[in-house]
Amino acid sequence: MIVRIMGEGQVTLAESRLAELNKLDEELLAEMENGDGPGFRATLQALLAKVHELGEPLPDDSLEPSDLILPSPDATLEEVRVLLTDEGLIPGT
Repeated sequence: MIVRIMGEGQVTLAESRLAELNKLDEELLAEMENGDGPGFRATLQALLAKVHELGEPLPDDSLEPSDLILPSPDATLEEVRVLLTDEGLIPGT
């Protein structure tokens, strides 16, 4: 699957790896619901780092349809709320 990180580019990620991101996604959702700004920031950074660790970057000149869109590392709580579904940022996990 293709994952876009806003402001950074795209990575390919095996769907089987999404389960590894689920714990961080659940933590991020809880921190957003509780208004925990510092926790939100740390967990967002950890989630994006995990995507980079597990995925392979696509070339900068490649533009593929994205299966999943994640916020930029400097996104605010309010900006991320717009991207959320009932399942968090990563649906189906």
